[in-house]
Amino acid sequence: MERSRQVMIIYNPAAGPREMLREVQAVARKWQEERQWSVFLRITERPGMATDLAHEAALEGFHWVIAAGGDGTVNEVANGLVGMRAALGVLPVGTGNVWARQLGLPVYPLVHPLRIQIAAHLLEAAQEHAIDVGRANGRYFLLWAGIGLDAQVAQHMEPRTRNAKRLGALAYLIAAAMIAKDFPAMRATVIVDGRRRVKGRTLVVLVANAQLYGGLVRIAPQAVLDDGYLNVCVFRGMGLPWAIRHFFNVFGGRHLQDPAVKFFTGRRVVVETRPVVPVQVDGEPIGHTPMVFEIVPRSLRILVPPTAPADLFRGPSIL
Repeated sequence: MERSRQVMIIYNPAAGPREMLREVQAVARKWQEERQWSVFLRITERPGMATDLAHEAALEGFHWVIAAGGDGTVNEVANGLVGMRAALGVLPVGTGNVWARQLGLPVYPLVHPLRIQIAAHLLEAAQEHAIDVGRANGRYFLLWAGIGLDAQVAQHMEPRTRNAKRLGALAYLIAAAMIAKDFPAMRATVIVDGRRRVKGRTLVVLVANAQLYGGLVRIAPQAVLDDGYLNVCVFRGMGLPWAIRHFFNVFGGRHLQDPAVKFFTGRRVVVETRPVVPVQVDGEPIGHTPMVFEIVPRSLRILVPPTAPADLFRGPSIL
């Protein structure tokens, strides 16, 4: 069965701080020559193209569809594969690579000579799992949705230049500090599974499907990818002092003990705000409030390398 595997690699040349086409081509050749898989490489030319290519590949019977890019590319590919039999994999050539980090793939600096080859080797030993995805007004997400300050930062940053991408998370931290001092007093109403949970001044609402946020912190440490629930973190307060407080608590792993942070789990989350504020999913701006978030249980097949944390899953792999 392995020898007849059909693999589509979708490479986003705009992802990451430098061009990685040659490295991705080397992976395709390796899989063809050593594994004798049928490997096709497609290169995106516009936003949204990865979704179309992934969906077409699934309809054509490809077993694996590999997103060679950052989290935005992974999100686009996932949106083309929800409900399909093809499994999503990732070659981390982006800047943050949070999804790759979440699955335990080693994310080395781009100067590492074997960066992509090591990830490809781990994918060769991967198992398939069916996981939940979040849905925000029709757009699927793997990691998280952000409402408020963090979405304002994403809207300000995207699309980023190559120079900005080379700064990595530092560029976001600088932008967040600049925007936080002028961020309006957002009054948010958060309704989880039909019950109003929070109403009042709020900096950020995060609706998480996975554990990691920004690749650096475990924003929802108890999150499981196949448990049928979203994890909701509401960061209360307004202005730069509250942003600094939440920043240090999050990076210290103390945010869930802070009375100014409310945490819930649920299957359907409605967020309304005054004034209207931006919303992002997996780091990509998608619109503005109000927004409805829902969980779509076990609707996406993914490739899970042997390095993935065991606590990410409740159910068994797909045999």
